[in-house]
Amino acid sequence: MQSTDLGNKESGKIWHRKPSPATRDGIIVNIIHNTSDYHPKVLRFLNVAFDGTGDCLIAGDHQGNIYVFDLYGNRFNLVQRTAQACTALAFNLRRKSEFLVALADYSIKCFDTVTKELVSWMRGHESSVFSISVHASGKYAITTSSDTAQLWDLDTFQRKRKLNIRQSVGIQKVFFLPLSNTILSCFKDNSIFAWECDTLFCKYQLPAPPESSSILYKVFAVTRDGRILAAGGKSNHLHLWCLEARQLFRIIQMPTKVRAIRHLEFLPDSFDAGSNQVLGVLSQDGIMRFINIQTCKLLFEIGSLDEGISSSVISPHGRYIACIMENGSLNIYSVQALTQEINKPPLPLVKVIEDLPKKKLSSSDLKMKVTSGRVQQPAKPRGSKIQTRILKQDLTGDFESKKNELPDGLNKKRLQILLKGYGEYPTKYRMFIWRSLLQLPENHTAFSSLIDKGTHVTFLNLQKKYPIKSRKLLRVLQRTLSALAHWSVIFSDTPYLPLLAFPFVKLFQNNQLICFEVIATLIINWCQHWFEYFPNPPINILSMIENVLAFHDKGLLQHFIDHDITSQLYAWPLLETVFSEVLTREEWLKLFDNIFSNHPSFLLMTVVAYNICSRVPLLNCNLKDDFEFFFHHRNNLDINVVIRQVYHLMETTPTDIHPDSMLNVFVALTKGQYPVFNQYPKFIVDYQTQERERIRNDELDYLRERQTVEDMQAEVDQQRVEDEAWYQKQELLRKAEETRREMLLQEEEKIIQQRQRLAAVKRELQVKEMHLQDAARRRFLKLQQDQQEMELRRLDDEIGRKNLTENQAAVAKEMRADADAYRRKVDLEEHMFHKLIEAGETQSQKTQKWKEAEGKEFCLRSAKKASALSDASRKWFLKQEINAAVEHAENPCHKEEPRFQNEQEDASCLPRTSHLNDSSEMHPSTQISLNRRAVEWDTTEQNLIQKVRNLRQRLTAQARHRCQTPHLLAA
Repeated sequence: MQSTDLGNKESGKIWHRKPSPATRDGIIVNIIHNTSDYHPKVLRFLNVAFDGTGDCLIAGDHQGNIYVFDLYGNRFNLVQRTAQACTALAFNLRRKSEFLVALADYSIKCFDTVTKELVSWMRGHESSVFSISVHASGKYAITTSSDTAQLWDLDTFQRKRKLNIRQSVGIQKVFFLPLSNTILSCFKDNSIFAWECDTLFCKYQLPAPPESSSILYKVFAVTRDGRILAAGGKSNHLHLWCLEARQLFRIIQMPTKVRAIRHLEFLPDSFDAGSNQVLGVLSQDGIMRFINIQTCKLLFEIGSLDEGISSSVISPHGRYIACIMENGSLNIYSVQALTQEINKPPLPLVKVIEDLPKKKLSSSDLKMKVTSGRVQQPAKPRGSKIQTRILKQDLTGDFESKKNELPDGLNKKRLQILLKGYGEYPTKYRMFIWRSLLQLPENHTAFSSLIDKGTHVTFLNLQKKYPIKSRKLLRVLQRTLSALAHWSVIFSDTPYLPLLAFPFVKLFQNNQLICFEVIATLIINWCQHWFEYFPNPPINILSMIENVLAFHDKGLLQHFIDHDITSQLYAWPLLETVFSEVLTREEWLKLFDNIFSNHPSFLLMTVVAYNICSRVPLLNCNLKDDFEFFFHHRNNLDINVVIRQVYHLMETTPTDIHPDSMLNVFVALTKGQYPVFNQYPKFIVDYQTQERERIRNDELDYLRERQTVEDMQAEVDQQRVEDEAWYQKQELLRKAEETRREMLLQEEEKIIQQRQRLAAVKRELQVKEMHLQDAARRRFLKLQQDQQEMELRRLDDEIGRKNLTENQAAVAKEMRADADAYRRKVDLEEHMFHKLIEAGETQSQKTQKWKEAEGKEFCLRSAKKASALSDASRKWFLKQEINAAVEHAENPCHKEEPRFQNEQEDASCLPRTSHLNDSSEMHPSTQISLNRRAVEWDTTEQNLIQKVRNLRQRLTAQARHRCQTPHLLAA
């Protein structure tokens, strides 16, 4: 298993060596997304969706990064960063490069993967959107949240309808049935309704499931043909509903390990015609089990308990399974590798088949258990014999089988399956297959009788109108057209018959019988109603094509209408030449392999598909000549894309405008004699035939008369020749004049276009001039703004200088207030100290204490004196510092004088208080109190000194700043 880390790359290869998935797990590649930031983390994938081809998928992580993975081209690209988690994705829109993403802010956005631009932004939901269902035509989309479902028109991105419900009944899922116009709505109360898409008329409601096996439905899946609905929920039971009969026809019991079903999806198969038989069931244990709903066999499973699956999506063609794992990574599985063992020829099995009872079935009658490897047999009761009933013959199946049987042992259904698988029939057997599909009778006698009538008079001069180099090919074309004209008169007057017949004549030039019968069969079946408006083009057929084009590509049709291009220009040239002018030989053969294998309406759908697939170049055409050239010459177009588009149109076109409802089914030529072909306005053809016969008779009479009087009219003839020469000369002159006029008109158109371009250039110059003027005005305004800012800065500097003086006065006032407060505190402490001494004296120690009191009083007086001296020194020191700071502020540009030495000298002149430290005569308590006060004084003194120094530093910095900006001081 290969693993790819996206990292911070925006594009790269998905795998670096050719994947070879093992049969055991079938994993092609494991994709993870780790960031390489400072803190690495894993970005978890949340949603994944395939496009219509099944070879590309998009995936979004929880940070809003959306990647496109091209499994066919082995490339990945980062196409969008939405910056928020996506809750649902859809990639199967009509425009192949666009996708829808539902975001966490309840909005839906449409982006383009090629241009990486936002196409549209749709709002309207009030809760998280968890499902987006797109109509098979890509024209409509349904977005579902828990409280509402909304129908959007993807051509205009406008909301058409909104489904509102009661809060008590929530929505489980609303989605389109595949290949139909039916909308299925499933609610949390197990009610399921079917609605018509165009009218929103309720078609039917499914009945309630049996009470004995009633489960709350949470997940749903529908087969591609829209006949079977699978539903599951928090149970190991699966309910299978037949939507045609509108009843529950089977209940499947999953293994006991399954307690709840989280996701259901049918596995498409190219050879089951849409009646899918394999159902994928994702359970709560993270394992997705694939079972056959008919045999109830467990075929294979993906995921494990260690590496569980969170969600999964299967590609439309059934080749890949994309699973988001529980660890946030993305696994791509190969269905071919997973089913390699299953597709081996099985051993013979014996199964008991019984008719369904006519009485109402109970849940036990419907229930079947899933087994691993073989079909479960019903339990055999003791003492009873096994009763076996014969299965009734399926008359419908036999009729369908007989209908598909072709001559030479071929089967049309098998040929169609082969054609869808390979895109074309083998070259070696193509002619043989065509003969069988068209059921050619090979009426040799009838064809010989037509050939024996000779060359039809209409095609005697065929080589003049259609100069073909090969004489043999011209002769075969002349014989075939003559045989067709002898078969039916209408073909002698059909101007486009040579164009229609030529590719078949060239293909079957060695077998003229087969060539004639192929063209006759083509005319009878694929050219129905072509001659009802003869000699005009078939307006009815062209109207059918226009209606289908209007439904599938309204924008392209509007472009045709805007440029006065009708269906006679964009459809009729393709039909009358049966695409031989616009396709190569190989492409034409591949196309007609599909046309001859399908309903006659396939040819008309091919015209619509060719226009839709050529949408881009056609939208770039504006002149009628360009359109005419496009539909008469080969173009760079992949015929395989056109054929896929035809099948898509055949499946998605509504019944009311589908050509198959207006055209008859295939009818082969009758054996023995060819059928009468009279599907044309007979009176017009008869009138033209009579006129032609009359003209021919008149011509013969004229020739006889001219022969009789030839000699007499020699001079007249000579004069006539001269007159004709003169008329021809006049005609040439007239044509030359018309040519000159056309050239003048073209030159005038060119001059008009040049004038328009000149006017556009003038408008651009005017816009550029306006932009230059606007830029000059912005520069002038910026200059004025800068000048005003400089003026404001100058005013700020003046205000700063004025505030400096005020700040100095405020600081001085604050320091004086601190000194006064400290003095009051010292006086209060002395007062309290005296009171304590007086209260502590006793009567018995009065005399002794009197002496001690005198000593203490002396000490207090000494301390008071020292305090006064200390206050005086502090005041003097503060006064010196303030004066120095003011003087420095007034003279900022002078160098600062060294003051530290002078301060020491001044301090030496202060009175000494060292005698106060002599504590030999002090009482111990007195000494402790004095020491405490001395510490407090020192602390206060240091704080005041620090404040003064800070003030001086701040003033010094401001003074230096002013010195460095002398121009501001000058201002």
